[in-house]
Amino acid sequence: MSARIGFIGLGNMGGPMAANLVKAGHSVAGFDLSEEALGALEAAGGTRAASVADLAASAEVIVTMLPAGAHVRKIYLEDGGILDHAKPGTILIDSSTIDVDSARVVAAVANEKGLLMVDAPVSGGVGGAAAGTLTFMVGGADQAFEGARPYLEVMGKTIVHAGGSGTGQAAKICNNMILGISMIGVSEAFVLAERLGLDAQKLFDISSTASGQCWSLTSYCPVPGPVPTSPANRDYQPGFAAEMMLKDLKLAQEAASSSGASTPLGAEAAALYNLFCNSGGQGRDFSAIVKFLRGTE
Repeated sequence: MSARIGFIGLGNMGGPMAANLVKAGHSVAGFDLSEEALGALEAAGGTRAASVADLAASAEVIVTMLPAGAHVRKIYLEDGGILDHAKPGTILIDSSTIDVDSARVVAAVANEKGLLMVDAPVSGGVGGAAAGTLTFMVGGADQAFEGARPYLEVMGKTIVHAGGSGTGQAAKICNNMILGISMIGVSEAFVLAERLGLDAQKLFDISSTASGQCWSLTSYCPVPGPVPTSPANRDYQPGFAAEMMLKDLKLAQEAASSSGASTPLGAEAAALYNLFCNSGGQGRDFSAIVKFLRGTE
C-alpha cells in the first residue's frame, strides 16, 4: 500500500534509502540543504518539499537521516519543526546515529503529541543503503515499531527491535565500539606479524580458523590480499570512514560516562582513532588504522 513519506537528509545514506522507498511505490517528498541531493531524489521519481513544515504537515511517515543529535533535536523540537506540524498518528523514523539521551528526549515529546516514533540507526554502509540490505537497530514502543516495520523492510534486510526508545542507538554504538576495538586488535596483530617475519596470508589462514577469528579479520581484513573485497585492496577508500568510526566511539564514551559503565578499551580505541583522524586519516576507511599503527600514515 502506497504511503506519503517525507524524507529529511538525502546524503550518501539517505539518498539511496529514499530512492528505495520510491521504487517500492511510495510517494516520497524530500528536504535537504543540497540542491544536488534534491535533484537526485527527483531523478529517482521523488519530489522536493518546500520546507520542513510542508513536508511534516502532509506526510504519513517521516524519515530523518541527520549528522548528529543537535540536528535531530533542532528539526524535531524547535518552533516550526516536525513535531509542530506532524499530524497525530504520523510514524516518525529517525535513522541518524546520535546520542541515546537525544533520541529519548525527542521520542518522549513525540509520544506526548500522539506520534509514533522509533530510533532506527543503520549498519551496512552506502552499499547496503543502495542495495536495500541495511540492518536496522530499532528502539521504540511495540506499536511504533510495527508501524515503522513495513518501511524499514523496504530499506533493509535485517530489522531488529532492540527495545524501548533509545535502545536502537544503544545497540548501534555498542556494536561499533566492538568493531573499533576489534579492528585495532587485528591491525596490531598484522603489524606485529610483519616485524616477526610472519607472512600476512599465513597469519590470516591460521587466525581466520582459530580463536582469533572475528569480522574485522575475515570480512574486512586491514591488509591487502587475504580478503579481496576489503578496502585494503582499494587503497583504503572508505566503506566506513575513520571519522565516522570516531564519531560512534565518542558517542559510546558519552554513554559510558552518563551511565557509569567502565569501557577502558572503548576509551583507548576512541583515543587512537582521534589521533589517526587528526593525522589526516579522517577520510580513509577505518581499517587504515593499520597504517597509523605501522607508522606509515
